[in-house]
Amino acid sequence: MKKQDLDYFKMVLNDQLAALIDYADHTVQGLLDVTDNMPDPLDRASFESDRSTLLRIRDRESYLIRKIKRALDRLEDGTFGICEFCGKEISIERLKVRPVTLHCIKCKTKMEKMEKVSGY
Repeated sequence: MKKQDLDYFKMVLNDQLAALIDYADHTVQGLLDVTDNMPDPLDRASFESDRSTLLRIRDRESYLIRKIKRALDRLEDGTFGICEFCGKEISIERLKVRPVTLHCIKCKTKMEKMEKVSGY
């Protein structure tokens, strides 16, 4: 992969990481600022439901943060853009859509077919 491509993906991944960390900081601050004096049970239930949904979203984002950090590590050690399954280069087009991917489209398709067959 060309240096300019690597620089592009490093910028994209760092931007995504910064945005996700910023969202997480706002969520934590929002949860700390909430007052617990909601006398109406329906208001309280709605609040709890919204908070639960928000926390699930942030949990998924924390998983994505870990994936982004691993992708940045792969950029540093020279393994970014190499399929972990077959060892071939992952297409630039696929990396632009999903820069944290570990597999080329051919291997990922095979893996998904295996998952359907095995039920996992």
